[in-house]
Amino acid sequence: MVTGGKRFVWSPDGKRWYFRRLGKLVRIKAEPGTEEFDREYWEIMRGRVAPRGTSWAELIASYRASDRWLGLKPRTRRDYETVMEYITEKNGRRDATRTRRADVIAAMDANRHRTRFANYLPSVMSQIFEHAQDLGLMATNPAKGVRRQKVPEDRRRAHIPWPDEAVDKFRAEARPAARLIFEVGVGSVQRPSDWLAIPWGAYDGDSLSLVQGKTGVKLVIPCTAALRAALDAARPPGVDPARPMTYNSMAYLMLRERRRLGLGAYDLHALRYRGVIELTWAGCTDDEIEAYSGHETIEMIRKYAGEARQEMRARQAREKRP
Repeated sequence: MVTGGKRFVWSPDGKRWYFRRLGKLVRIKAEPGTEEFDREYWEIMRGRVAPRGTSWAELIASYRASDRWLGLKPRTRRDYETVMEYITEKNGRRDATRTRRADVIAAMDANRHRTRFANYLPSVMSQIFEHAQDLGLMATNPAKGVRRQKVPEDRRRAHIPWPDEAVDKFRAEARPAARLIFEVGVGSVQRPSDWLAIPWGAYDGDSLSLVQGKTGVKLVIPCTAALRAALDAARPPGVDPARPMTYNSMAYLMLRERRRLGLGAYDLHALRYRGVIELTWAGCTDDEIEAYSGHETIEMIRKYAGEARQEMRARQAREKRP
């Protein structure tokens, strides 16, 4: 049964109406002959509504139940979730299998103002498209090999390591909560996102036990004297607080404190940089620093430690000059 001269419209019983094409069905919920029916029909015809199983929302839900998703590190999942929520909000009903390479690039261009997010889009889309290929829904991956955007020069800002005078000022004048965050950052040499994942039960009075969110690496971190003192002073009685601080709350608290003390140039990530520098000053090898920081590659450690070693060697060389 067909209606109104519209192509590909079909009903098995005159009550339920579908758009049927190439063996795929899309339900048209509106009553035949109404403006709403026409609107739904043309949305489907133009690819704005997907056949069952091929919409972005359905594919993302299927991807979340797959081994591809379950095998990701917790940190990677958090990053991917932000992108998948964005895609679902923008294109949840649209047919993902009709995506072209140009569509992927257009989505990146629409987010050019936030380069890191824009560059995550093809990575996440590629994973979903590969999942669709596994299901036999797609023959190619339109996001594969898409060139990533470069961060504009005026938005590039290196993490400036905390100098001695900034460290001394913060330790002397910072409020207790900010001081604790500071000592965890420098003393643990971990990423800021991992500081919040360390429960009080992971501190045994000498060391911290943790699992890095990005790498999944398990570490035991012997605490510095300053970190032990801060932890012992702040440790609450009984069990851990039921509602730990969020990352945004921590970042905002530290930003206000740094600005109050005139230390706005030194950010949270640079505390890890400072920790690596202190290990370098102590004469630690790359392997010893890696055991502390859990960096994935020695190259990253050399990046952080290189400047400190250059300065140390230059000072040693000065002592040898006549």
